[in-house]
Amino acid sequence: MTASRAAFFDALKAAGPSETDSLARITFLARLLDSAFVIPGLNRSIGIDALIGAVPVVGDAVSAALSSYIIWEARQLGIPRWKIARMLGNVAIDTAIGAIPVAGDVFDVFFKANMRNLRIIHDHLGRDGQGRRRGPKVIDGTAVRVETR
Repeated sequence: MTASRAAFFDALKAAGPSETDSLARITFLARLLDSAFVIPGLNRSIGIDALIGAVPVVGDAVSAALSSYIIWEARQLGIPRWKIARMLGNVAIDTAIGAIPVAGDVFDVFFKANMRNLRIIHDHLGRDGQGRRRGPKVIDGTAVRVETR
């Protein structure tokens, strides 16, 4: 019975969304929240996080919930707990300071917690900024065999 359950869950996992699908969802949401629009004249990007955060109390709660989805997806990808803790810290800082009227809105323009979290995920999965796998690291030089005694 246990072996059949394990096989069932393995089949479910194989049939479910792939790592690429998860990364596409995470990337879309992170960019939407943190850098969807460019402020003309300043050449600074903002996302709907800054716009939603302008609504007192409710806006910051909604923004934190959307950011938490990114963390949930990262956990499903197998990101280690210490990196999840860093991601939670980014969201906590963004939410706490973002809750301060006016100053929090300015802070949201400069502190992009979701893009930071996206970088953590990409670094862990060995991806570049565009979501493509990084190749193996190659070291130029000559190998020398050292004999042991």
